[in-house]
Amino acid sequence: MDFQEFQKKFGSEEKVIEYFIKQRYPEGIKCHFCNSEKVYQRKKTPKVFDCGFCGRSFSIFKDTIFEKTTTDLRKWMYAIHLFLNAKKGISAKQLQREIGVTYKTAWRMLKQIRKAMSNTENQKFIDTILEIDETYVGGKPRKSNKRDNNKKGGGQKRGRGTDKTPIVGIVSRNDNKVYAKVALTNRKGQKLTGQQLIKILTKVALDSSKNVVISDEFSGYDKLKKTKFLHLRIDHTKMYADDLIHTNTIESFWAIVKRAAYGIYHRISVKYLQDYIDEFCFRFNNRNIDNSFDLLVRQSVLPTC
Repeated sequence: MDFQEFQKKFGSEEKVIEYFIKQRYPEGIKCHFCNSEKVYQRKKTPKVFDCGFCGRSFSIFKDTIFEKTTTDLRKWMYAIHLFLNAKKGISAKQLQREIGVTYKTAWRMLKQIRKAMSNTENQKFIDTILEIDETYVGGKPRKSNKRDNNKKGGGQKRGRGTDKTPIVGIVSRNDNKVYAKVALTNRKGQKLTGQQLIKILTKVALDSSKNVVISDEFSGYDKLKKTKFLHLRIDHTKMYADDLIHTNTIESFWAIVKRAAYGIYHRISVKYLQDYIDEFCFRFNNRNIDNSFDLLVRQSVLPTC
């Protein structure tokens, strides 16, 4: 969707509400309380409906990322438009300049949009080849810290010896869908243990007996021998890949994550790192569809407890 299409589609607040109704209620609006179809839209506040059966009123934005927002709905739609069109993401500062809101509002809007991106049904991979790999995200230490570490015989290490935050990713070759999870240290201070890796893997593998798992030679994957997975390994010290056994797909996803993290966002707090990873997964998984805007708006309806 280009800018001209956006202007035509969302030229007014009423058009945004009309569009959202079609996305959230494709089979027609029903009362949130009694499920009655006898509902009436208010003229002065068109986002609110009254039920003619139970007499209660409800907002169409209830239980969505737009609930209780005081920001113009057209700005919300334009923020989503900009966010999706930016292949590597958009910073809150840039969004602030684009739509004319405060930095605090722009940051919250992006946080809510990422919440919608993570609002997917449980991913389950079956009858497919899975690639699993891990990467590390975090800032580099200052020079003074490097000198201090070197005195202790340490220094900032690369890869699995680093103090950066590990992220485990799994990609299905069947449909090129990716799932990624931030792997925080356990109570013993350990990270990327075999148990942690298997727990993440089994969350998305519906039937381990029907999944082939490909990984590198990291010792954390040794425990896969005790599972029903067919485990194949690639030794990167000897070869990068062959026709079947490689982790190229998941590594290409890590390249996207790294470019966005360091080129656009610069610094990501561990507290919100999973939100950003969910953003990258949404972008990767829906990169070839034309209606990612509609999909994201539908996912803006959050599950209720």
